[in-house]
Amino acid sequence: MLHPPKSAPPTEIYPSEKIVVLLSCVLSFVGSSLLIGTHALWPDLRSRARQLLLFLSLADLLSAASYFYGVLQDFQDTTWDCVVQGALSTFANTSSFFWTVAIGVYLYITIVRNSQGPWAGTRLLYCFHSISWGIPLAITAAAVVLKKIGYDASDVSVGWCWVNIEAEDRLLWMLLAGKLWEMLAYLVLPVLYILIRKHISRAHAALSEYRPLLAETYACQHRTSVADKKLILIPLIFICLRVWSTVRFILTLCNSPAVQTPVLVVLHGIGNTFQGGANCIMFVFCTQAVRARLFSLCCCCCQRLSPSLENADGNYRGPSPSRTGESQHSK
Repeated sequence: MLHPPKSAPPTEIYPSEKIVVLLSCVLSFVGSSLLIGTHALWPDLRSRARQLLLFLSLADLLSAASYFYGVLQDFQDTTWDCVVQGALSTFANTSSFFWTVAIGVYLYITIVRNSQGPWAGTRLLYCFHSISWGIPLAITAAAVVLKKIGYDASDVSVGWCWVNIEAEDRLLWMLLAGKLWEMLAYLVLPVLYILIRKHISRAHAALSEYRPLLAETYACQHRTSVADKKLILIPLIFICLRVWSTVRFILTLCNSPAVQTPVLVVLHGIGNTFQGGANCIMFVFCTQAVRARLFSLCCCCCQRLSPSLENADGNYRGPSPSRTGESQHSK
């Protein structure tokens, strides 16, 4: 039977576990920054779906930074910076849930419902902003005002602060401050993407009856299959990363000593902090258009750096003689 956790010895975070989780935070921060950078650099890639991905990356960026500070400090008590870090991570983490679901809802509306009007554009974006920023902000502000954010003995975290483990109504606030929305996302995301996948499969089957047998057909089918796999990966990656925090949450409610298992602690730490890195891998490195431009940009930067490095080595090359000077010398 589930019930609020009783006071227990805090979960010890070993140095090796800290290093792994801190590295995950850094990779997530870099990945989110890369997604934001590609959005800023290339305006022609700014589709509506990638615009939603930009806001998700902003939430993941703030989440990675706040978790990094929490893991680095490894709080042992409710201090002012513990409350600040807990509030920031609660807001960013909850907002990340909403933006992840928002991307699925947008794809469902535009692909399955085939809605391209103003409701699927600016109005829907305003609705997403109101929900994905507004609800987390209201929950976080209420939790801070009511002093529900604080030290949690690392039983439902990995060194960072979240809901105060000593609060009487901590179970309610654990649900409101993340777990309720996380578990709803587990249900909503697979349903949305299964419906999208079925719709795409039916559309391909209908088109195949009238599509002529050309050499380009195989390439087209290959591109669409890659797109389908990426759609499937979105809920799968989200669930695979987040499920470990849910497992530790349930074990904490059951007062199980397994909540302190080192493997679970590390998986929880990586799952909560690596969302930005996973999105970067999927939407930057696994997206040919973005990957090609990023590679070209890196090559251009290397070419610009190489002349300056040659000059720094002291290999001075004087100016080449003019054509007039060459002609006079020959005469």
